[in-house]
Amino acid sequence: MRRLAAGGRGRLERQRPLLYSWHVLERQLAELWRRGRPAVMAVVNVTPDSFSDGGRWATPEAALAHALAVADAGADLVDVGGESTRPGAAPVATAAEIERVVPVVAALVRRRPAVIVSVDTSKPEVAEAALAAGASVVNDVTAARDPRMFGVVAGRGAGIVLMHMRGEPATMQRDTAYADVVAEVHEFLAGRAAAAAAAGIPAERTLLDPGIGFGKDAAGNLRLLAALPDLAALGYPIVVGASRKSFIAAVAGDSGPGDRLAGSLAAVADTVRLPRVVVRVHDVRETVQFLALRAALEGAA
Repeated sequence: MRRLAAGGRGRLERQRPLLYSWHVLERQLAELWRRGRPAVMAVVNVTPDSFSDGGRWATPEAALAHALAVADAGADLVDVGGESTRPGAAPVATAAEIERVVPVVAALVRRRPAVIVSVDTSKPEVAEAALAAGASVVNDVTAARDPRMFGVVAGRGAGIVLMHMRGEPATMQRDTAYADVVAEVHEFLAGRAAAAAAAGIPAERTLLDPGIGFGKDAAGNLRLLAALPDLAALGYPIVVGASRKSFIAAVAGDSGPGDRLAGSLAAVADTVRLPRVVVRVHDVRETVQFLALRAALEGAA
């Protein structure tokens, strides 16, 4: 495959008009939710050390091939990340992260213009570069801990996913005790959504993620999944990222992340009962089929 190139900033900015992608996303999500099925966000890690795929898509060429495959498998959104956020992960330099994700975003937008692309990053510089390349959502596991992130997202007219995480990926599993994990996580997310609104990001462009597996033990993750209706009641679309997480093994046992498909599907089964949900997954084709049938059964009841 010919080497992917990020190209000049001006050329990237001309690929999609400002706000075009987000308006397309709003229409696509609205149609999916009218049919009663959550939207499916595919995970594409351009990293050598991700917990699930072990670096299978670590080059831009491999990552693009995978992104095209999951788009064709039915993904509604493709989430491209260049820095692992697994427990114990080391940080990646900004320039290296941009070099990993921007070529993939730019090529994916060009090859699959109907697919909505998000960038999984907590760095405003990476978000700016990816949005310029055609992404329309920033998936920030730190919930815009860097206040510049809100300015980047607001200025681009993009969407933002605000996730709860205690500490940093390298340290987040050292303290998983909460007085009330549901109350604390929901209060935090409501506060970050209010901060996004104050920075000029409308509520309809703000999605909330409870951060399954990010600074929580298995019991906490289960409580948060059971409380998704309460999170949805805050009035924002929600994102659920339970795919292949280790709490599945803690509950049911397995020999590794690749053996957790059944548990991953079970974790999102009840999302069909919620009004506006995005599920972030590794196994796209299986999840799309499962949710379509689950939604049909729910509608037939």
